Parts: sequence; structure tokens; C-alpha cells
Amino acid sequence: MVSRTNKFRGSRYHGRGKKAGRGAGKRGGRGNAGINKHRLMTRLKYMPRHWGMHGFNRHPSLRKVNISINLQELQSIAEGDSINLGEIGYDKLLGKGRIDRPINITVSKASALAVSKVEAAGGSVNIEE
Repeated sequence: MVSRTNKFRGSRYHGRGKKAGRGAGKRGGRGNAGINKHRLMTRLKYMPRHWGMHGFNRHPSLRKVNISINLQELQSIAEGDSINLGEIGYDKLLGKGRIDRPINITVSKASALAVSKVEAAGGSVNIEE
């Protein structure tokens, strides 16, 4: 009995057609090959945002990130009746939590809720620039 390989000796493509016997020829390439050519519709349908830049990022030197503290954390670290948050390293006071004693707070920014809660407890918020 003659082997399959020997049977095709002399034929050019060994019964596979022109491209099927070459690497990944029958499936049109490996991976994302041809994604801008013969697999264009696949790209449009299944990978609509695959290429290109989407959105933007500002340069880190242009970003201003506030280091904030909430009222509930502030009450636990405030020892006396006044505190300067800028000296500790905080930029902004936020209003989450409760405050039950009057504290005079100095900070560069504060939310409206934080100011109202501190004033309701008998304290004050001094905003410095």
C-alpha cells in the first residue's frame, strides 16, 4: 500500500488546493492578520474601539488633586478646639460624618456641607488662600 505522501509526489499541492497547505493560509492568517483588509467587517462588528486613542489624559503638572479629609476623621485627630489642616497636609475638608464639639478649622477649601455641619456644632471654618 502506498503512503499518502508518496501518492501525491509530482502533484503541486498534495490535494489541498493552492493555499491550504501553506502555514495558516486556509484561515487567512494567524491572529489579527488581515484585520484592515479581508477581515475588515470582523473588526468593525466585534472590535469597534480596538484601535486609536479614546479620551484624553491631562499632563500631570496640570492636574490638581486635593488631599481631603472628612469630618469624622478630623474629629478623631483634633486634640484642642482649633486645628490648621494645611499644616498637617490636607487641602480640603469634606462633610462626611458627624461632629459633636465646636472646633475652629483653618483650611484652604471646604465643602458647603462640611461648613454647615461645623457651624451647627458651634465651630467655625476659616478658608485661607
